[in-house]
Amino acid sequence: MIRALAAAALCAGLALAAAAPADAQTYPNRPIKVVVPFPPGGPTDGMARIISDRLGAVLGQPIVVENKGGAGGGIGGKYVAEAEGDGYTILMSPGGSLTTGPVINPNIGYDPAKAFAPVAQLVEMPIIVAVTPDLPVKSIADVVAYAKANPGKLKWGSQGFGTAPHLLIELFKLENQVNIVHVPYRGTGPMLNGILGGEVQIVADPSTTVLPHIQADKLRPIAIAGEARIAQLPNVPTVVEAGFPYMVSPFWLAVTAPAATPREIVAKLNAAFREALAVPETQKRLAALGAEVKIGTPEQVGKMLADERTKWSKVVKEANLKME
Repeated sequence: MIRALAAAALCAGLALAAAAPADAQTYPNRPIKVVVPFPPGGPTDGMARIISDRLGAVLGQPIVVENKGGAGGGIGGKYVAEAEGDGYTILMSPGGSLTTGPVINPNIGYDPAKAFAPVAQLVEMPIIVAVTPDLPVKSIADVVAYAKANPGKLKWGSQGFGTAPHLLIELFKLENQVNIVHVPYRGTGPMLNGILGGEVQIVADPSTTVLPHIQADKLRPIAIAGEARIAQLPNVPTVVEAGFPYMVSPFWLAVTAPAATPREIVAKLNAAFREALAVPETQKRLAALGAEVKIGTPEQVGKMLADERTKWSKVVKEANLKME
């Protein structure tokens, strides 16, 4: 009897071991869900849909983009963290849900360092610091001087509490010891309405968000939060040139899968994203949003995410940020 049970257990184990590679070999054979942890209409959503269009053609399966906004990306992040690790539910997100989530929100429900299998970084795009035309500042140094002369008067809007632009605001406040009011919105659209309507006077957001309003003379750019100027605004200095190098913080988009996803499927997804982003038309559509393709191995994006967690978690703790 014992031998029979042992033999049965061995057979079951061998069957499971054989099933895993087989699943990876036939993957994908049904639609894939791409979760965007922010509302429709923002830069993450726009780029996710462009990339997903081509990804579906590469993999030969429909790609369904599903928006699950809220909690600075935490709701969508938790959804994917708890999903089946079969490659059919993946997360396409910037920071927040992949980096500082549990530090800033103790109730987020997952640890991004353990909950996800890194697949690939996809793109980077510059963040532009812009102000309302009536704010009497023309540079980052002017913002510091204005904030010190008018403590608590300057309002700086962000996409939401715990997002990458919000953390950049907090870093700026810490470095310069200024009293600036952070106003978090529930996504990019409401934030834009806020600054265009005069509720806030300054934002730091991806080029795809603010550039059209700069070109329409509704906002004034004062700095690029990167190491290089951008072609669309050749006369606007970088934060490095302005003497604020710690503000170098490009907006990036990465894709992850649930932690239990087999390495073979992660490798297939990485290869599929590489192929999708190598298409000139896809690159052209992303470039129109100010995004540059930047894709590497799962190991490389894993290291990038770990570095980001270390950097921004320190800011969260020093600023004593907690989501209520």
